[in-house]
Amino acid sequence: MKKKIKSFFRNHPDAKIKTKELARKLGVESEHEYAELKYFLHKLQEEDVITKFGKRYSLNRKDSFGEGKLIGKLSVFNGGDYGFVSLKNNNIKDIFIPGKYLNTAMDGDTVEVSLLAQKFGKNIEGQVINILERAHKEIIGTLKKSKSFYFVESDDKKLHHNIYISQKNLSHAKEGDKVVIGDLEWKSPNANPEGKIQEVLGKAGSYDAEIAAIAREFGLSYQFPKDVIKQAESFSEKITKSEIKKRLDLRKEIIFTIDPEDAKDFDDAVSIKKLSNGNFSVGVHIADVSHFVKKGSPIFNEAKKRATSVYIVGKVIPMLPEKLSNNICSLVPGKDRLTYSVISEITPRGKIISYQIKKSVINSKRRFTYNEVQNIIDKGKGEFYNEINLLNQLAKTLRKKRIKKGSINFHTPEVEFKLDKNGIPVDIQVKEIKESHNLIEEFMLLANQIIAGHINNSKGMNHLPFVYRIHDLPDNEKVEEFARFVKSLGYSFDPKAVNNSKQFQILLDKVKGSEEEAVINEIAIRSMAKAIYSTDNIGHYGLGFKFYTHFTSPIRRFPDLIVHKLIYNYIESAKEKNFSLAELEEICNHSSQKERSAVEAERMSVKLKQIEFLKNKIGEEFTAIVSGITNFGVFVELSRSLAEGLVRLRDIDDDFYIFDEKSYAIFGKRTGKRIRLGDKVNVKLIRVNEIKREIDFIFSE
Repeated sequence: MKKKIKSFFRNHPDAKIKTKELARKLGVESEHEYAELKYFLHKLQEEDVITKFGKRYSLNRKDSFGEGKLIGKLSVFNGGDYGFVSLKNNNIKDIFIPGKYLNTAMDGDTVEVSLLAQKFGKNIEGQVINILERAHKEIIGTLKKSKSFYFVESDDKKLHHNIYISQKNLSHAKEGDKVVIGDLEWKSPNANPEGKIQEVLGKAGSYDAEIAAIAREFGLSYQFPKDVIKQAESFSEKITKSEIKKRLDLRKEIIFTIDPEDAKDFDDAVSIKKLSNGNFSVGVHIADVSHFVKKGSPIFNEAKKRATSVYIVGKVIPMLPEKLSNNICSLVPGKDRLTYSVISEITPRGKIISYQIKKSVINSKRRFTYNEVQNIIDKGKGEFYNEINLLNQLAKTLRKKRIKKGSINFHTPEVEFKLDKNGIPVDIQVKEIKESHNLIEEFMLLANQIIAGHINNSKGMNHLPFVYRIHDLPDNEKVEEFARFVKSLGYSFDPKAVNNSKQFQILLDKVKGSEEEAVINEIAIRSMAKAIYSTDNIGHYGLGFKFYTHFTSPIRRFPDLIVHKLIYNYIESAKEKNFSLAELEEICNHSSQKERSAVEAERMSVKLKQIEFLKNKIGEEFTAIVSGITNFGVFVELSRSLAEGLVRLRDIDDDFYIFDEKSYAIFGKRTGKRIRLGDKVNVKLIRVNEIKREIDFIFSE
């Protein structure tokens, strides 16, 4: 009852309410509950959480919601016009901070706030009274010069204040350089923050400087520490006879890898044999990184810190040193390699009859690219055609079965760059997803499912701590918003059937091949929760799997490496110490966070290459899709390169356009002309700003 009362006043900070009215709102019906309500109102009054005026109770603001100081994280919007503080107490709504009350706080800072009497919409207003912790120890930006002083304009647009740099703190940087600033000081909101230049990354706009900036911005480590390199160099490629004896020897089997053309590390291989009973024996063989990377070793600790490899355009920032990732652990053809295999017997209809999970040793017979395998599938002949054909037919069956059970097949277009010898993009094309890609995907999904299912379905194992890849149900509000959006495009989607992922797949099948396909896929993905790593298995909504993990990429993902160690310990009862639940939770949280940073860094590197590709094409025309609409302009995505830019409303001169948020469109006031989300348009490139990372277009006929 006490929690209910406190929750009511937190959500209604302006309420002045009588006991009987509060009882109605809280659903209090019995005399016993009513007496309890009166008792706790009195207690909360004694505790100074609420105040009584006559017969009415209201929140005592001085008490800061009865939770001590109001402390939370600040998010700044609209160039510093206002912000919101998300409090550590999740029961309290965000506090709205007008720009004049931000004090010297920056986006991301941990701040203490006090409350004001005013209210902004559903949020109570406040002001920043203390900055407890700066979010940014370093700021990356471009050095500029006014008439009498130097300043740095931050790459992060939410850090809207330019940072003053005195002459003595320039550290030999020149105007136009991309720099890293530290020792930030900001004493008064009436003056600019000040800082010192700690590092010069290069000329702003140059790819090397921008990539270095991305690495710093997203906390990515370029160089490996000396002790990590030393340990990696100590490993031998030679496999001892005693080690082979402990493993399933598959070196004579027809096993091969299928990867992108530019892949440097090969961490998964596949095999298939037709059995005498008509079923198939399918092998998924994964590089046994765990054999080399021992818990607590320098390489283990560095891999844990990095959590993932990062694939920026033209470069890889690996999780493991090259000696391991591209050599000893990589399943290169013609070399004996240590692996961890999931071998399953599957019927032609895709039913798993049995499986075994075993440490193994293989010798890959061929390194295929996706294009080579696709060529073999299309022509119906080629090296290992029988095996490739069987794998492809079974993959199609597994895919069909998976979708029927509720798996959603989102299609997110990606681009591939053709770079010259200097790394400059000479062409950009949308990647074509072929049967060969789907073939590998299905068998990786199968292995990951089998591993997670084994932990949960084996007697005595379902209580063991484990790392899962989970995907929660979508947020109801986001799904209702998605339903309204697709309705504006002429499609139907029942938001009340959100728990049935088949609804999404039906719609995605319906829009396949249409002009709206890309934007509907994108908005559908945005309405979803993010997949994360967790020790608490709630299943994977998007895939429709009850049990799922990541096992198949230990060269480039730390959770996969941990899953290898866990599954081996649990199956083989190895002597190596298991991980505690607390350790695994920490690994899951850190890996999820680093994965998000890696994705953002990869997207930024793609954007920089798109900008570099377009900067010499001013005046050229392109076909595009409207990908976003705001009160200041229309975002468009070019059909060929997927580069996104902005058509600013101020640059549209044929009419005065009004933003209609409900219909995801802008309307011409005089002509009634409508431009909506998902429309196909022709645009002309008018501006490219490499430093601000902005691309501007205008509409063309």
